[in-house]
Order: sequence, then structure tokens, then C-alpha cells
Amino acid sequence: MSINSRFAVAVHILALLALENRPLSSKYIAGSVNTNPVVIRRILSLLSKAGFIDTQLGVDGGSTLARSADTITLLEVYNVTEQGQLFALHSNQPNPLCPCGRNIKPTLLTVFKKAEAALEGILAEATIADVVQDIEAQLQSQS
Repeated sequence: MSINSRFAVAVHILALLALENRPLSSKYIAGSVNTNPVVIRRILSLLSKAGFIDTQLGVDGGSTLARSADTITLLEVYNVTEQGQLFALHSNQPNPLCPCGRNIKPTLLTVFKKAEAALEGILAEATIADVVQDIEAQLQSQS
């Protein structure tokens, strides 16, 4: 099982754009994220389609925030970058003759729904501006 990092990279990109407050190339962003510019361009495309960023092509081009950082919630970014449910049941049908196997799916689904609702609530309260503020606070404490 692999963990998808699109959400974390998207938040990194948006925070970097907010911190720098100037057009940034995918190569520059890739240097900050420490990944290939192709990966960055794929995520930039998602962010652009969602209306979070604007991108200008050309020598002086680059990406900038299309919305204020305090209006972009982490839940919005999560919904744009992550597909499907956070938790999944195992693919095999449990044994219906086993008391646990017969009842595990509805039990887990209830817990999964509560966990997803909690995550969504936390992400809905946080914005890119909050992320930037925390980064700036960490920078202050390091100097």
C-alpha cells in the first residue's frame, strides 16, 4: 500500500506561492518540494482548474495565487487532490458464517464515516494563510 502525497505537495505549493508573492516557475517550486517539475506541473494543473492559482506562460511567467490565502481551506485543497474515500474496506468478502466477518463491514463503515467527518471538520477550519503563518512563526523561532 502506498500513501498519496498530492495533498501535502499541493499545500506546499500554495503556501510557497503565498510566501513568495510573485510568479514562480514549476522548476522553482520543484526545488522547494524536492521533486520533479513534471509532478509539480500535474498538481499545478489541478490547482488551476480549481481556481486556486493563475499561470502565465513565457519567460516571465509562472504561477501565482488566484485567491487570497485566507480564503483557501485545506478541505478544498484536499477535495481537489484526493480521489475516493479516506478509508477502504478490504476487497475480499468476509466469511458470513463468522460472527465477526458477518458484522465487521457495517461496524467499520460507521467508524470510518465518523473519522472522515472529523478530518473534514479540521481541514475546513484551516486555511493556506494559517499554514503560512505557522511557517513564518517557525522561521522566527529559528533566527
